[in-house]
Amino acid sequence: MDAVRLILTSGRALAGSSEVSEILTEVWQAQALAQAIGSRLAVSGPPELRGEALGLTELAGRGCGVLDTPELDPGDLRAAQLTELDDARQTLLSLGGLLGEVGIALVGIASGADDEGTYWQCMEAIDAADESRDRVREMLRKLADQDQVLPER
Repeated sequence: MDAVRLILTSGRALAGSSEVSEILTEVWQAQALAQAIGSRLAVSGPPELRGEALGLTELAGRGCGVLDTPELDPGDLRAAQLTELDDARQTLLSLGGLLGEVGIALVGIASGADDEGTYWQCMEAIDAADESRDRVREMLRKLADQDQVLPER
């Protein structure tokens, strides 16, 4: 499935979640998808993005690692459904928006957390999502810089 379509699906699922466990599952799914997209860009994306894409893969992996791994059927793992990444710019724009939504959802959970463990888990996941979003922004900047390069005459 196309990366942008998966990102939009994740965004809708996150927005439609109401229980803390559902939200955390969708946050984990979004981070796993960011990790898969970073990996794909690191291997076969534009050369100017490969270093940042590798960093995104690592940061998003950390975002998954700080959260409890949800029990999902293999067919429900969106990251495993990624088959196409045709437009790096559109993918990164959409992913940046999703990571912003992830951060907002985690702030909501952290602010209402009854236990310290959930609070700190959310704080670490917020940090990972924010750093992942920074990598996405840097990749978008590099793409914009590449577009500004004029061919020699």
